[in-house]
Amino acid sequence: MNVVLLGPPGAGKGTQATKISREFGLVHLSSGDILRAERKAKTALGRQAQDYMDRGALVPDDLILSMMMDHIARPDATNGFLLDGFPRTLAQAEGLDARLAESGRPLDVVVNMEVDDADVTRRLTGRWSCPTDGRIYQEMYSPPKAAGVCDDCGSRLTRRQDDEPEVVTQRLSTYHQQTKPLVDYYSHRGLLKRVDASGTVEDVGAAMVRACRG
Repeated sequence: MNVVLLGPPGAGKGTQATKISREFGLVHLSSGDILRAERKAKTALGRQAQDYMDRGALVPDDLILSMMMDHIARPDATNGFLLDGFPRTLAQAEGLDARLAESGRPLDVVVNMEVDDADVTRRLTGRWSCPTDGRIYQEMYSPPKAAGVCDDCGSRLTRRQDDEPEVVTQRLSTYHQQTKPLVDYYSHRGLLKRVDASGTVEDVGAAMVRACRG
């Protein structure tokens, strides 16, 4: 099974992608995680992506498409993959379809996680991470035991640059302008399933599994 997750930043795609990947035995390919790893390692890709990511803008289509196809072609994706955070533009979606058609591995389902802008803003601006072990906290839903401190190692928590309020506003604007049209694109192709992602993690997860099963 080959799956794409759509939805605004902060919809919970990463959390649900992990659940779906386990449920169906898929490799989880998160464009954001891959890009951040490249940036941390200061690779050529990471240096190119740095400025775009810090401003909440999209990485150029040709750059991200080549990177994702490289991971799709790896042996661990043979039994299926789940794309989280990609594609984000019509050009990326069309490029992905063309590359997948060449390899005989078309998409099976596209799940759109629907959340309103106000909820997204609350989720993202309240998200903090541990710079030491990478653990993520959320002020409203999963706060640390002591404010501003990692439960596991005691490090001071930090907020990602792309979760700063002004960057969140830009990310949402970018989503509405460039990514939301993908809902129509995949709907016309008969691949789209819609899930209300405003509920609990458990309820949303159950709905996601049902959507993937068709």
